Amino acid sequence: MLTPHRYLLSIALIVGACNGLGELSDPPQGQDHDGAVPDASKQTLAAKDFTKTRYPIVLAHGLGGARKIAGVVDYWYGITDDLKSTGAQVFVTQVSAANSSEVRGEQLLQQIQQILAMTGAAKVNLVGHSQGGFDVRYVMGVRPDLIASLTTVAGPHLGADLADLISANITPDGFSGALLERFGNALGSLLGLLADIPDAPQDALGALRTLSAAGASEFNKRFPAGLAATRCGATPVTNGTIPLFSWIGATARTNSLDLFDAALALSTDVYSEPNDGLVGRCSSHFGKVLRDDYQMNHLDEINQFFGLTSIFEVNPISVYRSHANRLKLAGL
Repeated sequence: MLTPHRYLLSIALIVGACNGLGELSDPPQGQDHDGAVPDASKQTLAAKDFTKTRYPIVLAHGLGGARKIAGVVDYWYGITDDLKSTGAQVFVTQVSAANSSEVRGEQLLQQIQQILAMTGAAKVNLVGHSQGGFDVRYVMGVRPDLIASLTTVAGPHLGADLADLISANITPDGFSGALLERFGNALGSLLGLLADIPDAPQDALGALRTLSAAGASEFNKRFPAGLAATRCGATPVTNGTIPLFSWIGATARTNSLDLFDAALALSTDVYSEPNDGLVGRCSSHFGKVLRDDYQMNHLDEINQFFGLTSIFEVNPISVYRSHANRLKLAGL
């Protein structure tokens, strides 16, 4: 039987993978000022406008994420560039690597306001991966007037079973809790330093509470929009006039060349339902569920590790491209 210590090791490896493959492209505004668009001779005008949404697309990372660590590799690997090359205006945000979604949500809201001020847009199409799904829901809850559409990718809206396992095996006020807090906060601070946001507050235990079933339940009482009345029940597809969407993968091992598949596969034993290695399928349901059984794991959903995803499944980049086109056709 896998011990809690091995689960802690696996989650550390996974978070480290997400951190080491984050995206920190620009300052907090997150705009790519070069406006790179492929040569017209290489693409038709229709192809270049395929993802040209009315409102900017804003991407929000998950636990331990960043735009780009040390200016090297994008968190949304290949996704941002593809969306820009096909017409979208895309911004990648950066919040504390480890903290509650109330704190991260406030940071995200400030950056969205900066984006709107820079672009002159009235709203944004907001997309959050993993814990970023909580963050974007927080923003919608406090400032729905700024949101054109909201999409969560593998958002653990009902909590993550792995977070519950870890929570059950630590004493928040004891040695184990102090150790986790010190390690998590130190890791978050290091990631903040590499991401050029050294003063970002870190709270590993706050992040763990957010991702637990109990923490998710408390969050959902404050921000219930888009969730089903019962687990895996029918989900509302709008919040007033705001269209809501979600998707998730349900396979941990997808590419034998991806070193992190094994760590994700280790976590699947915790879950009682199909999952992507970190988030259960029903827990991810939010708004209009576009699909909940992609042959993708938690990293594949952002086209990591370096695009080593399943050869038997649609490319993750094309999922984002198609969704942007969906938003465009809806006038968003």
